[in-house]
Amino acid sequence: MFNSRTYIPRATIIQDIEDLTYDTRLFRLKFKGLGDCDNSSESDYEPGQFVQVSVLGMGEAPISICSSPKDKGFFELCVRNTGGVTGAMQKLEKGDEIGVRGPYGNNFAIEKATGRDCAFIAGGIGLAPLRSVIKYVTAKRADYGKLAILYGARTKEDIVFADELSQWAQIESVEVHLTIDEPQEAWTGRTGVVTTLIGEISDMSEGKCFVCGPPIMIHFTIKELLDAGWTEENIIMTLERHMKCGVGKCGHCYIGDKYVCTDGPVFTYSQINALEVEV
Repeated sequence: MFNSRTYIPRATIIQDIEDLTYDTRLFRLKFKGLGDCDNSSESDYEPGQFVQVSVLGMGEAPISICSSPKDKGFFELCVRNTGGVTGAMQKLEKGDEIGVRGPYGNNFAIEKATGRDCAFIAGGIGLAPLRSVIKYVTAKRADYGKLAILYGARTKEDIVFADELSQWAQIESVEVHLTIDEPQEAWTGRTGVVTTLIGEISDMSEGKCFVCGPPIMIHFTIKELLDAGWTEENIIMTLERHMKCGVGKCGHCYIGDKYVCTDGPVFTYSQINALEVEV
């Protein structure tokens, strides 16, 4: 479905749009001219990769693919309005065209988690990149041990993929734990930052833990995980850096001796330590 034209955006049709929250939308996309024969094949990207999205007159923005490679004939992007390209995308409608190039970056290397417990910790829009790998492992449920999803949002109105979180909780041996930052009317769930949920996975520290969210959330999540006995190699995260080109040429995302767009955006905590970068 994707191709190797690294530098050239490909015309892409918006098949559907779902409003997830007041400022976040889910776009279902299909490359223009993609025939029915292409729809039968599994998508050629991996959980954790991203694409560069362009809107005419607005430039480009890197956005993580949030669908699963097992989704056929389409891919999905979760876009929060932060202005610029993402702001322009909030005005688009079904049938409109955007430009997409990629996919870029490495992936969550989920094959290394086969047969093991997996925990997923997300804050805010950080659930979007993890959704790709969660959908992948739940579709191949027998290949993995216990699964746990810990998700924190600022308010109940900021929770993305609320329906899917409920659906995942119904799958055998899948736990879903939610929290919002502060008590709120009509909210009967947990309150507090997402790190307050880490005690729920105390029996999974020999497994793999995938973390995605704002830098401050990742910082304190890593600290809590290490204190709880998780090893640096088993903590996998995505790094947020200002990526421009996506192919390691512009230098915007250079850290240590790595480019986040090509060597990442997925790193183990042991790799981050070797770069002497604070998260």
